[in-house]
Amino acid sequence: MRASDTERERIAERLREAVAEGRLTMEEFNERLDAVYQARTLGELEPLVSDLPATPSAGATPAAAPAAGRAPQRWSERIGGEVTSRKAFAVWGGFGRQGRWTVPKVFSAFVMMGGGDLDLREANFEDREVTIRCWAIMGAVDVIVPPEVTVEVKGLGIMGSFGEYGDNDSVPDPAAPRIRFEGMGLMGGVRILRKRSKADGAHGAHGPAQPGPERRGPGHLNEGDDRRQLG
Repeated sequence: MRASDTERERIAERLREAVAEGRLTMEEFNERLDAVYQARTLGELEPLVSDLPATPSAGATPAAAPAAGRAPQRWSERIGGEVTSRKAFAVWGGFGRQGRWTVPKVFSAFVMMGGGDLDLREANFEDREVTIRCWAIMGAVDVIVPPEVTVEVKGLGIMGSFGEYGDNDSVPDPAAPRIRFEGMGLMGGVRILRKRSKADGAHGAHGPAQPGPERRGPGHLNEGDDRRQLG
């Protein structure tokens, strides 16, 4: 029988409970979660949780509490909603997305001799798994993500760079979104930076993220530069 989105999400939630209890490692969790969203039938889903209890055990150790003075991150409240932007494009200019906006399942960004900034720290997400495709030609795109999300980088740098920088030692939250980055930096760069929002950083739960390589050239936007937003 074909599996529905609701049934896939039910299995994914059991996996999140299992990793929170320590029954699965993060590597096992990521492997099984990939298989969940690729599954087409119920027969493919059930084996992924056959060695796990149906519900969390009463004596299970709860997940670690957030640092004192810091409110817990409620990812369930940030999944879903109406998409506010699906793409961004800039030539000899720039674009920016920040604050409260909704990231679609697939977001595309393109810059040529320009620059773009995507800040996901306060964003909502259309789905628990999203793909962001970035192409930077003689320009640069910076993407800031919360430390709790799971990031997969599949981009390519040609005489440029495409990579993740910052607080890479953070432990992903199983309930947080999974973000896949694709695309290319051609004589330019795409940087994925893990940083906390100013509100979270004020509590000192983590030190400041280490900066990546300095962004220079036409992709670097200073205050007052032209910032065109499309999509």
